Amino acid sequence: MGISSVLISALTKMSIKAPTEIQAACIPPLLQGRDCIGNAKTGSGKTIAFALPILQKLSLDPYGIFALVLTPTRELAFQIAEQFAVLGAPLNLRTAVVVGGIDMMAQALELGNRPHVVVATPGRIVDLLKSTSGEWDLSRIKFLVLDEADRLLTPSFAPELSYLFGILPKERQTALFTATLTDAVERIADAPPKPGKQKPFVHRMTAKVETVETLKQHYILVPSHVREAYLYYFLCNPPESTHHLRRAPPEPVKPSKKGSKTKSKPAKKSSSSKKSSEDDEVIQQPPPTIIFCSRPRTAAYLTHLLQTLHIRATALHSRLTQRERLSSLQLFRASVVPVLVSTDVGARGLDIEDVAIVVNWDIPAEPEEYTHRVGRTARAGRGGVAVSFVTEHDEERVLRVEERIGTKLTEMDLPEEKVLEKLNAVATAKRVANMELHDSDFGKREEIHRIKRAKRAADVEEASGAVALP
Repeated sequence: MGISSVLISALTKMSIKAPTEIQAACIPPLLQGRDCIGNAKTGSGKTIAFALPILQKLSLDPYGIFALVLTPTRELAFQIAEQFAVLGAPLNLRTAVVVGGIDMMAQALELGNRPHVVVATPGRIVDLLKSTSGEWDLSRIKFLVLDEADRLLTPSFAPELSYLFGILPKERQTALFTATLTDAVERIADAPPKPGKQKPFVHRMTAKVETVETLKQHYILVPSHVREAYLYYFLCNPPESTHHLRRAPPEPVKPSKKGSKTKSKPAKKSSSSKKSSEDDEVIQQPPPTIIFCSRPRTAAYLTHLLQTLHIRATALHSRLTQRERLSSLQLFRASVVPVLVSTDVGARGLDIEDVAIVVNWDIPAEPEEYTHRVGRTARAGRGGVAVSFVTEHDEERVLRVEERIGTKLTEMDLPEEKVLEKLNAVATAKRVANMELHDSDFGKREEIHRIKRAKRAADVEEASGAVALP
């Protein structure tokens, strides 16, 4: 079975003319009906590798709900659904995104309309299945996809996956896609097949290095108490190789009176807004940059800090509402703001064109998370820069990262005297950022999430053990 001319036309419109390694390897066995495990670097086109076979088979026997795609983060779920919508437009494809932070009743109604493809986070789809009374079900699903499978096949998602595997039809096709081959994924690859089924087709990436050659990877040695000053200097003075990627924000639409022949006078600016405007003119904004932090509070703090220093920044973390998270991503994608400050919710799968720089404010505890973070830049053959801030506490983590990626990070020197020239301004911004967090009751929100995490940990403990695909 080959890909229909309708889908090939859709690919052409997306400027996709030749398959990537993961697509060439995995599309044929999926079209043949085999289960599949696909391993490839970030930015290598994994979504199309499973979307095309699903759409091809759906075109021959269209009905809903045909495929379920599971992913660990809400943002990735929306992105996958967008790619399905573009590819499946000639087929009048109906998709639904089922994630937390959105009204459950609206999602239940959407599922009642039988979309062809459901893209979901495990927690919310299980909540909906348990809370609805048979208006819809997953009994006729032909495809199950676990995207970012290494993250899904961890104890954190074990309760939901166990529930789903118990209710999904046994004769479905299952596909796992991941940039990281963990022990859990390897166990599934090596497990004896179920009666009447073949072993899954397994594609392992041929490259020994997990990061791409077009990515320049550096570290900056910095004392932890002046890290903010180094970050500010770096963003104001990014590597020369990224200067061409600087983007001017979209021009605001000026209201005009219909038929008016005279220009209206601009509103009088206050002294504070005038000062802010003047400062913005002096500071040249950085090229598109994602700063990764380990904790939501740190992401919120850095966002306030950079805004106070007149660098346009927005935050992405789990303490924001879903509307706020999507708004932040849209602002960054549209170049309204050049800096996205994110926790690891933004590290997996997000495909944003022309991200010039990834900054690791915190070195991740798990070295594979470094791979996912830096994979947000240097995508699809483009260049990119990754810079990790290394303090006196980070030596062991850096060594583990270098061992994981099979290459050494090179040191980037910043001129200490010039960095410290702005120390007073940065110190003031630090105080303002901390006051903003205090006034926003961020601590209370953290306490609510601590309670939720404790309940979640109890559920995970109850469902502990390896997750096996039926």
